[in-house]
Amino acid sequence: MTVLCDSQIRELVGIEPFEDNVKRPGRVSFGVSSYGYDVRVGTHFKVFTNVDPAGGQTVVDPKNFTDRMFVTIDTRETGADHVIIPPNSFALAETVESIDVPRDVLAICVGKSTYARCGIIVNVTPLEPEWRGRVTIEISNTTPLPAKIYANEGIAQMVFLKANRVCATSYADKQGKYQDQAGLTLPMVD
Repeated sequence: MTVLCDSQIRELVGIEPFEDNVKRPGRVSFGVSSYGYDVRVGTHFKVFTNVDPAGGQTVVDPKNFTDRMFVTIDTRETGADHVIIPPNSFALAETVESIDVPRDVLAICVGKSTYARCGIIVNVTPLEPEWRGRVTIEISNTTPLPAKIYANEGIAQMVFLKANRVCATSYADKQGKYQDQAGLTLPMVD
């Protein structure tokens, strides 16, 4: 496998909207970089809460993950440029960009150092060959303090690895459950 450089990313990977990496004073960087693409977090967030409206203790269960575990915040509606993630909590969000991964490419997501240095961890599983859609990302606040996450600014970097040959079975071939997701998608079990 080889890592794609900026011109190869522009040519081979479908990213919409595609942004060049230019200086944007006062903003967390985004756009194409030397060997990756810095995606932006959108405006729609689901911030985890331990408040169960039915009473009792909320249990995180990937087979029964519901909206009542979250407070939904859209910064377009609040007029804010950020969302606050409580201490030792997390939020789900979506990327601004839609990504269309070619059949001979795998994308790995890593957090941006600006947030990592503040104790903010970004988690996304690999984007498999022929995966397409807007990426749902998990943003963890590992600190004992509230943390600001800025909407429409850089949140993570996608690194694209080009295989020496095309895969036998792609995510599209498997009809993966997260294929073509249009935005923030909660966990599902088939």
